[in-house]
Amino acid sequence: MVLEYIFRRIILLSFMLLLLCVFTFSLSYLFPGDPLTNLSGVQNVSLHEADDLVQKYKLDHSMPTQFLSFLSRVSEGDWGISFASGEPIFKHIVALFPATLELALYALLASIVFGIPAGITAAAYHKNWPDKLINLFTLLGYSTPVFWLALLLIMGLCLQLGLLPMSGRISLLYEIPDKTGFILVDIFLSDVSYKINAFTDALKHLLLPTIVLSTYPTMVLIRFTRDSMLEVLEQNYIKTARAKGLSRSQLIFHHALRNALLPVIKQIGLQFSTLITLAMITEVIFSWPGIGRWLIDSIYQRDFPAIQGGLLAVSTFIILATVTADVMHSLFDPITRNQTHGKI
Repeated sequence: MVLEYIFRRIILLSFMLLLLCVFTFSLSYLFPGDPLTNLSGVQNVSLHEADDLVQKYKLDHSMPTQFLSFLSRVSEGDWGISFASGEPIFKHIVALFPATLELALYALLASIVFGIPAGITAAAYHKNWPDKLINLFTLLGYSTPVFWLALLLIMGLCLQLGLLPMSGRISLLYEIPDKTGFILVDIFLSDVSYKINAFTDALKHLLLPTIVLSTYPTMVLIRFTRDSMLEVLEQNYIKTARAKGLSRSQLIFHHALRNALLPVIKQIGLQFSTLITLAMITEVIFSWPGIGRWLIDSIYQRDFPAIQGGLLAVSTFIILATVTADVMHSLFDPITRNQTHGKI
């Protein structure tokens, strides 16, 4: 049963990735300019170079053959050349994506740490002042645009009080060898004498973007955890346990919490996909050197090969994260897996 379910999800994942590749390949013909230039990223080529590129990219063959050649190049890491930098696009993606992933992971961790306990507290004190206060806070978080919150925090904490830096990952005073792409991990693995100072500086640079990026998913997890907990607390076995004289903490932590968190597991994975997209705005505001900022800069520069590669990389990761979250949720919750198969 489990293997069959995973196999179904792998087929779905393969189909979605195939559609994504078809869309990315079609952009070469939809963008302005020559499809050969959009695919390769090579500009101002001579006639001899053009003939070689036509043969390499199979532009003298049928469209299905061109698409198969495109898939082969993508699997080999040949994603073309950037108009702006003249360097391979895959090299940019490998270098920049860890920064985006790092920011999204820390924001997701902050959302889990603050969102789930707040949702449990709101459900435990349903219709009392903690529940009303948390609901008010959640409503404000939902209603606040990410870019506006970022600008407010920059004005208050950075410009007025000078407590935190407003851009970048680390101060220019520190040189950290790039080993993993995750700045905190690289500092920990480095042998520099100023490791503690660099680690503190990197945390200060990371704090503000993490707060801004984690705001929306935190609000979602609060509401989702609260609603899931309230639904579980209305079940008959909870009412029976309450009638036996169990305290509120015993009901929540020993009986309700495990079942209430099952739907939240899937929501965490979905919010991670949302964080990748929201990170684009956050990276631009805080000059965070991630793939989102690079992709938006490529759009402004009309760097069509970079736009194709960035969209393919970001969309692939979002699809993988979504399918993985769905599989993990179904592994923890057999009822959902059976419902997916039409059995209950």
